[in-house]
Amino acid sequence: MKNDKDKIARFTPAERVNHWVLALTFILLALSGLVFFHPSFYFLNNLFGGGVWARILHPFIGIVMAISFAAMFFKFKGENVLTPGDREWLKHAREMFEGDDSHMPEAGKFNAGQKLLFWLLLLCMALLLLSGLIIWRRYFSNIFPVWMVRFASLLHAASGAGIIALIMGHIYLAIWTRESMGAMLYGYVRRAWARQHHPAWFRQVNGEEK
Repeated sequence: MKNDKDKIARFTPAERVNHWVLALTFILLALSGLVFFHPSFYFLNNLFGGGVWARILHPFIGIVMAISFAAMFFKFKGENVLTPGDREWLKHAREMFEGDDSHMPEAGKFNAGQKLLFWLLLLCMALLLLSGLIIWRRYFSNIFPVWMVRFASLLHAASGAGIIALIMGHIYLAIWTRESMGAMLYGYVRRAWARQHHPAWFRQVNGEEK
C-alpha cells in the first residue's frame, strides 16, 4: 500500500477486513444478547431463526469476535501504550470537544482517547469471554457451581452493556471526526488530516523530525 501526493496510508486491507469482521460479530452479539437480556427484546430472536437458534449461535459468534479482537490486540497493542503526553491530552479533551484544540499535545497514530477505548474494550472482551465460557451450558456451565454460573451471568450482562456503550461512543466519535470512517473503509486519509489530528504519526510515516 503506497502513499500518493495527497493521501497517506493509515490501515492495511487485512486490518480493515478484521475491523469489519469485529464490527459485524459485535452487532450480531448485541442483538442476540438483547434477546436474553429482557423480554421486551425477545422479538429480535426472529433475526436468528428463533430463540433456540439465537441461544445456539450467540456463543459461537462470540468466539469469532474474541479471535478477531485478539488479532487486533496483538497488531496494535504497541501503538496504544499510554504515555505522559497522552495523560496531558486527556486533561485537555474537554477543550477539544468544545472546539479549542490549541492546547492538545501531539498524537501518534492513535490519540489518548482511542488508546483508552482500546484498553477498556480489552477489559470488556476478557470479562465477556471468561463469563461467557462459564455460562455456556452446552459445554461448560455444568462443571461450575451454581453460584459461579449466576455471578458469571451478571458479569456477562454488565460487560455486554459496557461494551455496547463503548462501541456507540466509538461510532459517534468516528462520525464526528471527519475522514475517520473513510480511513477504515478505504485505508487512506488526506495528508492535511493526518498532520492536523495525528502530527507525530504523520512525521513518523514521512521520516520527518520534529
